[in-house]
Amino acid sequence: MNRKDTMWIIIFAVVIVAAVLGMQWYSKGDSDTNANPVVISTISEDSTTSRAFTWQTDNPNLSAKLQIVKGKDTSFEGDQILNFEGTTTSLVLDNGATVGVHKVEATGLTPGTVYQYRVGDGSEEGWSDVLTFETAPEEEDFSFIYATDSQGETQSDFELWKNTMDKAFETFPSASFVVHAGDFVEDAGSDDAWNYFLEESTSWISRIPIVPVIGNNDVMDDKFERFASYFHTPDNGASKLTGTETNYSFDYGSAHIAVLNTEGSIKQQTEWLKEDLASTDKEWKIVAMHRPVYGGNTYKKIQDWAEIFDEYEVDLVLQGHNHEYSRSYPLKQGEITGDGSDLVRNHEGTVYVVANASGPKFNEKKEDQFYHKIHFQNNKQMFAGITIRDNTLTYQAYDVDGKLLDVFSIEHEE
Repeated sequence: MNRKDTMWIIIFAVVIVAAVLGMQWYSKGDSDTNANPVVISTISEDSTTSRAFTWQTDNPNLSAKLQIVKGKDTSFEGDQILNFEGTTTSLVLDNGATVGVHKVEATGLTPGTVYQYRVGDGSEEGWSDVLTFETAPEEEDFSFIYATDSQGETQSDFELWKNTMDKAFETFPSASFVVHAGDFVEDAGSDDAWNYFLEESTSWISRIPIVPVIGNNDVMDDKFERFASYFHTPDNGASKLTGTETNYSFDYGSAHIAVLNTEGSIKQQTEWLKEDLASTDKEWKIVAMHRPVYGGNTYKKIQDWAEIFDEYEVDLVLQGHNHEYSRSYPLKQGEITGDGSDLVRNHEGTVYVVANASGPKFNEKKEDQFYHKIHFQNNKQMFAGITIRDNTLTYQAYDVDGKLLDVFSIEHEE
């Protein structure tokens, strides 16, 4: 054997060894993804006794199982374990890979209680790390965080989202949930963008439930399937949108919150919205949606919704899409009501807000409209905290540096 032949044998051997090691590394990566996925916690219809979870693995044949134990320092042994099983569906990604989408809802829980939980396929080695959550208490007072338009593409884009949420939780450490008013990503079909969003949300999203609102950029090929693969929301919306996770409502404390899809099935949601708001006896009514009725720009296709907000005395509408900050005067029948102050009294009208953006993209400030109480562009990520205590709702909007930029209150008669 000559030197040239020996060299080629050595090269071939090196390639084989590298391939084997690569396969082992890839297999390990897959195993880690399956065992410790990012688990997304979402609100259930009854937030005091239930909680929903979603996660993805690279195996669409795995079952979806959830184990829960009461308390912070208990073990997953004996008859104290609560077992739940959900559904697994498959999703084809833009790179051609097929993943499993796993969804489970835990029910029959105790209000205001800390639980440990883990998800997996039920096999001995198939459980995730242990995570925690707390069910909603039965008391009426609470606070939550509202942000919109994280709308990133790269990891650095979503680091801005992380910075925003870090400051939000620092400012409102007792927040019960997070409303994201849509446009999670720039391109709904980008696996990387969704992964970056989840990666930069891991400090809270398995523990604090997210209330997802679909935005126009979260729609892929006029379908809601990709968005739906990340969330498990109450199945109580308009029938045409069943399974899309985009139209639903829930109660929390003294509030009823309805989530609308501005990207499709507008007429059917209009009828659903009437029935939904008519059926609640909660003191506070809040709506979350992406495109605004009253913002920097308005979306004419949903103008009929404003009439329903008037009829059923919706207090606050959380919006996105415009990538600038705006807050309306209280409005009723398309006209300004109230005395022009930062206190709205006794259902004078509905207040519409857009909390700028929580990611990298900002639009130029649009022309002021008659309904604008506050309207500006500060080119900084923003968030807001909404606190309900007794007969008062307080709204506070901050930038990512923690500077308070807007505050107002809504009062109801006691």
